[in-house]
Order: sequence, then C-alpha cells, then structure tokens
Amino acid sequence: MKRLILAATMALAVTACAETSETTDGAAASGEVNIYSSRHYDTDLALYEDFTEQTGITVNRIEADADALIERISSEGEFSPADLLITVDAGRLWRAEEAGILSATTSETLNERLPDYLRHPDGLWFGLSTRARVIIYNKASGEPAGLENYADLADPAFRGDICIRSSSNIYNISLLSSMIAHSGTQVAEDWAKGVVANFARDPQGNDTAQIESVAAGECRIAVVNSYYLARFAGGDADQKAVFDALGVIFPDQDGNGTHVNISGAGVTINAPNRENAIAFLEYLTSESAQRYFADGNNEYPAVSGLAANSAVEQLGEFKPDTLNAAEIGRNQRQAVEIFDRAGWN
Repeated sequence: MKRLILAATMALAVTACAETSETTDGAAASGEVNIYSSRHYDTDLALYEDFTEQTGITVNRIEADADALIERISSEGEFSPADLLITVDAGRLWRAEEAGILSATTSETLNERLPDYLRHPDGLWFGLSTRARVIIYNKASGEPAGLENYADLADPAFRGDICIRSSSNIYNISLLSSMIAHSGTQVAEDWAKGVVANFARDPQGNDTAQIESVAAGECRIAVVNSYYLARFAGGDADQKAVFDALGVIFPDQDGNGTHVNISGAGVTINAPNRENAIAFLEYLTSESAQRYFADGNNEYPAVSGLAANSAVEQLGEFKPDTLNAAEIGRNQRQAVEIFDRAGWN
C-alpha cells in the first residue's frame, strides 16, 4: 500500500571510528541529510541509525511510492529539501533520470567498490544491492526438461504451466527490457507472446503468491525475485515446507547470465546537503551497511567479495547478467508496448 511517512529525525551522539573516515571521504561530521526513499524495510532504519552513530549526521526520511517521490521532487524544484532518492529497480531509477532530478556524482570510493554495471555511466545513480530474477518449479511435478533459459519459458512444451505477475510489474518490465537490449524488439515480442500462450492463469498477485501457487501445485513454473524465495528458505516451519517443495533455476548461465534487479540511489539535482548525501552513499557500500542489506532483507551485496546470507546461499551460486542497469531503464517504454501487444495483462 502506498504510504507517505515523515520519519522522526534521528540525532545521535557523534562517534569517531576508523570506518567513518574511510567511507565519508572527509565529509563534515555534522549537519543533516534528507532522504526520499521508496524502500519500506525495517532494517533500513538500522542503516540510518548506524550512519548517524558513525558520522553525527542526522538522517531525515520521507518514504513513499517511487513515482510519488519523483513527482514530489520535480514539483518542489529548486526548493526541494531532498538530498538523495533511494528506490528499487533500474526502471524506477531511469524514470528519475528522465525527470531530470538526479545529478552526476563523482566518488572514487563508489567507483572502487561497485562494479561498472551497477553504476550509471554518468554517475547519476549507484546500485546498492541486487536480487536475482529466477525460475522456480514444483518438485513433485519433476524438473521441467529443457527449461534452462528465460527464452525457454515461451516453449509450447510448457503450455498451461506458468504463473507470473502482471505486465505492469516493474520487475517484469525490466526483465523484458533486458531482453530487448540483448536480442532486439522482435525476439522480445515473440517471447512475450509465447509466454502468454503458456499461462496457467491470468497474471495476478505478487512474487509471494507465485511461490505459494507453485508449491501448492496450482501451476508448475513461475518467475520470482530471489529475496522473496529466501524469506521462505529462512522462515518458520510452514514457510520452509513451501521452499522445500520448490526447485530453483538460475536462467541463462551459459549465456548472458541471470537478470538482476537493483536497489539504488542518486544525489538530487538541488541537494542542499550534497556532501552529506555523498557520504551516505559511500557509507551504503561499506561492509557494515552491505551486511544490513544481505542479512536484513535477503539481498545480494552489490560490493564484490561480500557473501549473501545463509538463506540466500541456499538458492545456489549463479552468474549475473552484467548488462548495465541504465540500458534496462532505457527500454522500458518498448517493453510496456510489447506486453500490451502480446496480451500480457
């Protein structure tokens, strides 16, 4: 449910530590930073508190739907108090880029810690964590023969087998956008039409609903984000039973690699506390912050060399698609048009 929350300002005592000087690159250890975020996870509160403890910088937060935040920043114009926009998925970051509300940021710390494909080419935003878009299947029905890649989902052999979210879902839009970037619009359109022909039911529900439907045998195959799946893997006995009923396929391991969604952030064009915003961005790539993403919300760390948590590791290792997330955003409009023509509601 969409919400708009002005969180209580957190002013904690200044503490000096070795990591602070390393991650903030000399930013002033005082003042504030105003964050507009569409992430709605309790563990993010711990991130804000930890940052304040390390730097003395007060975090003010407004939380809402990504499109509402983008519109708000645009409407506020040069008087916007927003320093940093945090949101989920390359598509939403692209919308912010198109709205002209992000500014180019240069940071040696971010460039060193984050791989190229998780950084906007002009520094408009930076990926902070990732989730893999995986295929799941019902183990009791047997592993679907010949299902190794996203392209295989359009094979008539899987007629009536697939459950999936609506075409308006940003994760599906980004997946199709990546296909357009790799293979062109005609291949992407043929794929979308093939998947529609293989639906077990009309698209409905979120990724949790797809997981439960496959486990219950209501459909044989679904496409979901890894962090939803990891919640079941690390959950209570009932959730673990759902996870144990599923097989997991990381698609395209012999090709481009498995598509990944990102959480990312960018400094706003009129940020009144720009130095503190950059300091916060750099903090989010520190090992301690990356552990919050990994352990608190079952996301993959964006920084190379850091491990996921145990629930995520149960899903297995995989090769990610390293297509720059900026390319995924640019193909959004075409992806939506293709979905409409394919009848993917």
